[in-house]
Amino acid sequence: MNHHIMEERVVTDPTVLLGKPVIRGTRVPVELIVGLVDVGQTPAQIADDYPDLSVEDIEAAVAFAVAEERRTKAPAL
Repeated sequence: MNHHIMEERVVTDPTVLLGKPVIRGTRVPVELIVGLVDVGQTPAQIADDYPDLSVEDIEAAVAFAVAEERRTKAPAL
């Protein structure tokens, strides 16, 4: 996913959930979305359960989490 698209959908704000990454305009944290995907829910199922989210929001959250994991992972020695 394009980095710009992720930035449009995933935001951090110190006044919302202590600055955890959330979907813009919501209080739905990226970590919740990733956890739901991890247990087998599809983006469509999550969007059905969270009407404020689109499938694209969910895909952006997963892409954001992957990018953060890559960014923070220690390089192999």
